[in-house]
Amino acid sequence: MPLYDCMLLLKPKVDRVALLDLVARVGKHIYRRNGVLTDLKSFGTVQLGYGIKKLDGRYYQGQLMQMTMMTPPSFNDELHYLNKEDRLLRWLLVKHRDIKYGLEFLEDDGKGELSRFRSSLYEDVDSAEDDDDDDDVEYDVEQGERKED
Repeated sequence: MPLYDCMLLLKPKVDRVALLDLVARVGKHIYRRNGVLTDLKSFGTVQLGYGIKKLDGRYYQGQLMQMTMMTPPSFNDELHYLNKEDRLLRWLLVKHRDIKYGLEFLEDDGKGELSRFRSSLYEDVDSAEDDDDDDDVEYDVEQGERKED
């Protein structure tokens, strides 16, 4: 089963009991589909970049929750009941890919991978300057004549 993140953006005035009720309902749905809830994070109240318009007004803040879970791929189609939830402003389901970052990337097969990215910016400075000297042509502005070095 793949790993998913479910991001829930709730209205800012939703109390903790209602928030836990919604999370428990999603968690029970995961469990019924033989899934596992692996992590639950609350980011608290966040400022939104734009207002989200709902029937009871426009919201510029929201409570952000992240649920990490392992579920079958068909689970996305079953979460559409969240669209009718009046406590939610937005929700998003994101699938984790097999991407490795940082030291995990280097441990597998490329201990010397970073040596390929070494910059040769300072190694050969003098040769670049010498190439430009061959084409120098000076003009005498007062006389209008062309002189070569």
